[in-house]
Amino acid sequence: MSRINLAVLLVLGLLLVTAKQSMQMSLRNPTAEIESSNCKLEMLRVGLVLASDSNEKALQDSGLFTDESHVDIAGRRFHVGTLKYTPIVYVKTGTHSVNVATGVQTLLLKFNISEIVFFGNAGSLDKNVVDQGDVLVPEAVAFTGVWEWEEFRAQNKGQLAFGHYNYPVNGENSLGTVAFENITLYSSSEEPKEVFWLPIYSQSATEELFKDLESKECHSGKCLPRPGNIVPGWKASTSDFYVRNQAYGDFLLEKFNATTADSASAAVALTALSNKKPFVVVQGVSNVVGDENGSDPEHASQNAFYVAAAIINLLPSQRHASE
Repeated sequence: MSRINLAVLLVLGLLLVTAKQSMQMSLRNPTAEIESSNCKLEMLRVGLVLASDSNEKALQDSGLFTDESHVDIAGRRFHVGTLKYTPIVYVKTGTHSVNVATGVQTLLLKFNISEIVFFGNAGSLDKNVVDQGDVLVPEAVAFTGVWEWEEFRAQNKGQLAFGHYNYPVNGENSLGTVAFENITLYSSSEEPKEVFWLPIYSQSATEELFKDLESKECHSGKCLPRPGNIVPGWKASTSDFYVRNQAYGDFLLEKFNATTADSASAAVALTALSNKKPFVVVQGVSNVVGDENGSDPEHASQNAFYVAAAIINLLPSQRHASE
């Protein structure tokens, strides 16, 4: 073999090694580089969605996720790997509804997703149901951030009358009232319809699961005064403003029977329902509205993640879509 041919072979070999070590996947077709042979191209994966840095830290610190590859799409990084034994793709969407909905829709368009599991933080509106350190797996969520502001002294009054919260005496208020509006649910198989409550459905989120789970009492040297509870059912609210005002929290509880408030869950629900994907929402309670003890987002994220991981672990083994 000539020296020139040998040099060419060495260069080609180095190029192949370099390509194999790269974890960056093709933006044009990320799934093609996850599974490169025949039927494996259609492997189904669970979509794990999270919104904040503290959520991602809980995932990475757990030691349960094996990161195999990733692809960057529209500024977000989609991590492909396994959570214990389950094939997943996870994405940190960023907070607030527009970011969350965009991240979830991109996930569904670019990857073969069987089910969405979302975990994040929320504030409790009812301490009798969920307290700081607890985890709620709600059965429905509403986007309570769509308002129609009624004119001052208008005949048609909205549900929220600002004058009812004048201090120290209730009375009229030039802010008038606010009417909470429905949102439009679009779907490929149905006509658009106006809805308020978005039902959360997942075959994996059964009450039997939560009987054997316990949330962690301590995190980073800080401990709760009692073991945390995992609570299935109840309702949640989402808006682009995170509720810390006790009067408004009491209003949401009284008018809508909402137990928690966050800034992401309804966006996950709306996007999943539009795409006909089963999904589950897991909320770690980081604070109680009006409570002066502050919040612990890292502890809440940790507890929410372990419940989400347990749900994913119970899912049937993922198969190839072409099987």
